[in-house]
Amino acid sequence: MRTSNRESGIVTVAAIRKHQRRVEYLFNERQRIYTLPSAPRKFAAAADLLKTSHRESEPLRVTLDASRGLIEHAERPTARERREFKSRRIPVEEPSKPLRLETTKIEPFVFDIVDYRLKWPPFLLCTKVIPNYAKAKQIFDFCAKQSCNLPGPYDISPCIPFQYVIDGCYARAHKMRWIITTKYNYCCEKVFSFANLNYDTLAVKADKWGGCCVTWWYHVAPLVRVNFTFPPFGVVKTPIKLTLAMVIDPGMFDKPVLLSTWLSRQENKNCSPNAKVSMYSVQPGSAYWPLNHQGTQFATDDNYTQTDSTLNAYCNLVTCP
Repeated sequence: MRTSNRESGIVTVAAIRKHQRRVEYLFNERQRIYTLPSAPRKFAAAADLLKTSHRESEPLRVTLDASRGLIEHAERPTARERREFKSRRIPVEEPSKPLRLETTKIEPFVFDIVDYRLKWPPFLLCTKVIPNYAKAKQIFDFCAKQSCNLPGPYDISPCIPFQYVIDGCYARAHKMRWIITTKYNYCCEKVFSFANLNYDTLAVKADKWGGCCVTWWYHVAPLVRVNFTFPPFGVVKTPIKLTLAMVIDPGMFDKPVLLSTWLSRQENKNCSPNAKVSMYSVQPGSAYWPLNHQGTQFATDDNYTQTDSTLNAYCNLVTCP
């Protein structure tokens, strides 16, 4: 495993925001928040190119140091690279609209009841929900077992780099979606969280991987619906059956967690004073990564080409040095 991660790829600029004497660059294809090194003259051309790319909604090739969150180089892609990149950006049809969120106002447990509060359109696309928590935990454990930091052998290929939470959530989520829908044959949606208002930042403490702080502008994980049966209590004389929204995210947790728990965990104020989930949305499982800063459009990766490429690229990386 190595801590340094320099990578090159073609991206689109979701937003550019000035914050506390620095300029932050958000890419649709990366959850990490990036800046340019503190050498204004040396990187003036890169800054201009990033601004032009954002204004014209055109892709550019960047070299990134994800371990430090720095943009080391930016250039225009070739015409062929641009055509190939755009040909892969197949949008999700009729994506759900994101909802503003105040996690402090979430009613614990009640928020997670699918038939009460969570009436998202993607739930209508599939009805085979997970029958109980035991099955959800089995699915979680199977996914976690595929982590690249474990010795293997793995049941799938490639392995999933849960040990590298700095970036790549979109690829990890998509591979888990493949596992849930093909190996277990249950419904799987995606839940996206965004820090896309003002200077909001998603911030988590990577307790599973060394305890360092990690910040993002968006995050995504598989969302599953799980049936629960609760025993009678109080004046209720019959068992209570509910379907709850749960998230499978072995990069952050050791078990399936309620949607409200997953969202709240991304507001660690000890990691960032601006830690806040601006909004969230539940999308079809085909949604791979956002196509804009507003979180209203998403691209797909139906053949898992981009998914497997990213998993392979991140398989030997670690989160905390």
